[in-house]
Amino acid sequence: MNVIDLIHAMSARLESAGVSFGHGTTNAFDEAAWLVLWRLGLPLDALDEVAEQPVDAAQQALVHGLVDSRIASRKPAAYLTGEAWLQGVPFTVDERVIVPRSFIAELIADGTIDPWLSQHTEQVLDLCTGNGSLAVLAAMAWPEVQVDAADLSADALAVAALNLARHALASRITLHQGDGLAAVGARRYDLILCNPPYVNAQAMATLPPEFRAEPVMALDGNTAGSQDGMDFVRALLRQVPAHMNPDAVLVLEIGHERAFFEQAFPSLEVVWLPTSAGDDQVLLITRSALTPHAVAGA
Repeated sequence: MNVIDLIHAMSARLESAGVSFGHGTTNAFDEAAWLVLWRLGLPLDALDEVAEQPVDAAQQALVHGLVDSRIASRKPAAYLTGEAWLQGVPFTVDERVIVPRSFIAELIADGTIDPWLSQHTEQVLDLCTGNGSLAVLAAMAWPEVQVDAADLSADALAVAALNLARHALASRITLHQGDGLAAVGARRYDLILCNPPYVNAQAMATLPPEFRAEPVMALDGNTAGSQDGMDFVRALLRQVPAHMNPDAVLVLEIGHERAFFEQAFPSLEVVWLPTSAGDDQVLLITRSALTPHAVAGA
């Protein structure tokens, strides 16, 4: 058996087991390729080069054991490998953090956000940073900026610290622990990135086990008693103008919750940014748009 044969066999096992995807892969074949290549110690981005490489019985057993764990535990593959990739950059992950998959990463990498920045853009905040991936990508994309990365979870920030060290960015990224914007005191920013908890109550109740394996606080947007997933966003939009310099912008991910967002803030003028998942996943708001009337739903 060679590598590609083993991947097809593991893909069939994953498909038959009915596992769910969405933590770096969207289908059984890609997930099988990730698990096989990682378990065999092969480059994750070089399948074509190693596809015909033979795999002996002992190696096959190792791969089957990993796939056994994936199926039995229903944990995201990233928790089994201890690593996830975002825009080609590797990040350390474990069960203390949500698996990084924000579409904001695309917008940083492809330059979509750049026209909203200026030569005066110096201070960036990654709010709800999790494992620090967006903070790291922002620091890489804009070498002239300083980045603050904030999260409620001290456990998540411990993982973020590992990624700052991994990418030698501890001198340019500062971690802050606290509830929302309270974590950064009176600091003001030129750009705020935020991938907050926003899943509505009905969706939370039907999440597959892979998503339930992640920290609930990173997903559940109903912690103040709503059903629409907008509780964190309501508080954020009330408070964020005080943390924005005059020409600052907020880039906010709300996933599949556009309808709930627009119901909550019908008067708020936003710019929907294009991503690989469509034009309704991530939005941009200028400071001037955040008038008391516009965020009255907050």
